[in-house]
Amino acid sequence: MKESPGVVDLLGVLAYAELSAYARMTEDATTLAPSLGDRAGLSELAVTEYAHFRLLRDRLAELGADPEKAMSPFVAALDGWHAQTRPADWLQALVKTYVGDGIAHDFYREASRNLDPSIAGLVDEVLVDEGRSEFAVERVRAGIEADPTAGARLALWARRLVGEALSQAQQVALARPELAVLVAESVGEGEADISRLFAKLTEGHGKRMAAMGI
Repeated sequence: MKESPGVVDLLGVLAYAELSAYARMTEDATTLAPSLGDRAGLSELAVTEYAHFRLLRDRLAELGADPEKAMSPFVAALDGWHAQTRPADWLQALVKTYVGDGIAHDFYREASRNLDPSIAGLVDEVLVDEGRSEFAVERVRAGIEADPTAGARLALWARRLVGEALSQAQQVALARPELAVLVAESVGEGEADISRLFAKLTEGHGKRMAAMGI
């Protein structure tokens, strides 16, 4: 069964995003976690990301697409995003996991909402929270309580993450016109439609910031 190029692109970018998240969380758990408990907790989240990658990889194969070819157009953009937003410490890593990934997930979820239910359902499944919010929020709040000056620094970091995430989304859309068309079909092509999308993304971002006490 063949699927439209836009759908293959969406699943491809998600597959590489999940694979990258697994690698990044594993590295952060090893190099930045301040305790063995924190290392174990983030490693557990990383394992979940890899399981999501496998679901996407397998669905791409079922659709008649080569998973590696489907992911390859997005390697440069996503690797660039991670290189430009490498966390300097544990709290920055948690904010990136929660805020940076969160706004990207909201965007992908919106892009899939008018697709075939089996595809939209898969996207929802791989973007499910799986304890990510609770893990990050508890530790960031504790970090700010221990050092109140960390709040302002993390707020600046979160704003940078959002700016880089939106820039990354533009690069991906420019590189893959079929994906851009799919997004336009899902959210609308008019200025008002795009404004509503960004308002929704901004609202979700604001809720995450508030949850962390930033």
